[in-house]
Amino acid sequence: MEKQKNTSRANQTRSKSERPKVWVPPSSLDAPPAPDGFRYRWIRAESVGFQDTKNITGRLREGYELVRAEEIENASDYPVVEDGKYKGVVGVGGLLLAKVPVEIAKQRSEYMANRHKQRNENNFSCEPNTVKN
Repeated sequence: MEKQKNTSRANQTRSKSERPKVWVPPSSLDAPPAPDGFRYRWIRAESVGFQDTKNITGRLREGYELVRAEEIENASDYPVVEDGKYKGVVGVGGLLLAKVPVEIAKQRSEYMANRHKQRNENNFSCEPNTVKN
């Protein structure tokens, strides 16, 4: 008769070096990884049930392109607009997924940072007697 090796319960449980999994709430704004050379951003298409055409057209003029479900892997993992003007575009809750080339995104960030810096300098350089009412 063969003798069976009994292993202790401590050896059967997960290893000491393995970290326990941490639960995090799901995000409705999860997005797939962007293709090389692009960044993904969620842009507002509607607010309180009204189309925000000005925001969408402005972003498209800045170089953003809407991301269609066919463009991404595992498209079934992401919400897609089922009908209307943006049918087939990845979107949720009035937001649409858009991609922008990294170069344009960096240029836009630099422009906005400089604009913010100039506005701050202008606001703090005013002397109290020269502020217009």
